[in-house]
Amino acid sequence: MDNQSSSKGGGKLKWWQLSLLGVAGTIGTGYFLGSGLAIKIGGPSVLITYLLAAAGTYVVFDALSRMTADHPEQGSFRSYAQKAFGGWAGFGSGHVYWCSELLIMGSQLTALSIFSRFWFPSVPMWIFAAGFGLLGLIIVFFGNKGFDRVEHVLAVVKMAAIVMFLILAAGLLMGWIDGGRFKPNLPLTAKEWFPSGGMGLWSSFIFAFYAYGGIEALGIMSYRLQKPEEAPKAGKIMLLLLAGVYVLSIALAIIMVPHSRFNSKESPFVLALSSDHLAFVPHVFNGVLIIAGFSTMTASLYAVTSMIITLAQEGDAPKLFSRKLKNKYPVPALSLIAAGLAATIVMSRLMPGKVYEYITTAAGLMLLYNWSFILLSSARLLKPFRLSGVKRWCGLILIAAAVSGTIFHHESRPGFFVSLLLVALIAGCDAIVQRMRKRRSGDETEEDKPETPAAAPLHGRLSGGPSFRIKGIWLRKSRL
Repeated sequence: MDNQSSSKGGGKLKWWQLSLLGVAGTIGTGYFLGSGLAIKIGGPSVLITYLLAAAGTYVVFDALSRMTADHPEQGSFRSYAQKAFGGWAGFGSGHVYWCSELLIMGSQLTALSIFSRFWFPSVPMWIFAAGFGLLGLIIVFFGNKGFDRVEHVLAVVKMAAIVMFLILAAGLLMGWIDGGRFKPNLPLTAKEWFPSGGMGLWSSFIFAFYAYGGIEALGIMSYRLQKPEEAPKAGKIMLLLLAGVYVLSIALAIIMVPHSRFNSKESPFVLALSSDHLAFVPHVFNGVLIIAGFSTMTASLYAVTSMIITLAQEGDAPKLFSRKLKNKYPVPALSLIAAGLAATIVMSRLMPGKVYEYITTAAGLMLLYNWSFILLSSARLLKPFRLSGVKRWCGLILIAAAVSGTIFHHESRPGFFVSLLLVALIAGCDAIVQRMRKRRSGDETEEDKPETPAAAPLHGRLSGGPSFRIKGIWLRKSRL
């Protein structure tokens, strides 16, 4: 929102508008493709994890929106972490979020490549990933003029795609399409609901949480509400809508497709719509998924660029990344991001079969680490209210369950260790930065100390007269 609109009072949102923006902005490749991986691991029981993840996500959004309403901060959750625990927490939260967004972009690039291979199966994934990544970098390089308007249109496209799927799926199941030849695959027994047992349900939890990723950005938007105190209500309605859409659409896909056919290479919704009488529909739906996924990836690219520039400006990253060519083009920041995306593309080249699972798991875990920061910060910054402690602990327990579940599945475990490695690197850099700051502040304090009697005459003789110091700057008294 620009200053002009702000000054006129424009751009203020009603609570239901924020809810709809949240629904449209959150739905992305984590839902369109990641849900297939969740079903593959956990079977129909993933419907339970999507409901539990919605509850955990609401607790995080509620905490962030309340902090935003009480103390609006430009840095949002990063500033709250710094206020609650000190500079190390602000540094850690900012860089964990930056890494999570970078990994999310890598996951989205991989998903876009998988969608594109629906039409061109013989083309290597890394070529599509490089093409989409380069196009996204070019868009961000030349600025976001008009991009907000395009994002709104693409949000409508995403919602229209979901409505289209629900209508067509209902038509197939009711026999209105395909002459009633479609046989529903309704799970009835416990074995059908939990094909991999409780461990499969546990391991799929992370992908359910990943589908709700993006609510932290919506928490930042809470300050635009006409009545900021209505932010928790907006979050509640948003997550009820999201949970309803996710559970209903995934349930329809599960009924339409046998569990054994779900995989991480096809969207479960494209798979469900495969029909002799609807040969063109999977192609249309796949095109919509590419458009929607690219819009989400580009939005993440804007977010990660802004974050690294802010970190550099505030001294939590090298100053180099805050510089802009001709005060307009963030070349150093985009170069760093391009290097990260290139690493993702190399991974897709070296591990074409598992790269989506690994990157998505690591991205989801980094996201949940940041959500934990939000909940812990709220414990220190917010005044206790009814059941606040119970809600916070429930959220932390659900997050811990999703994180620990990745350890026990062979496809998720590498992503868990990648996330630990990134956290360790961030913690090491954080320790170095805090030590340098402490040393710098110690030097400045030393400079501000009154001069010892022995040193004063020496300095006076060298400078040509008596001298004294104010805020570390030597001044010479006049001889007059």
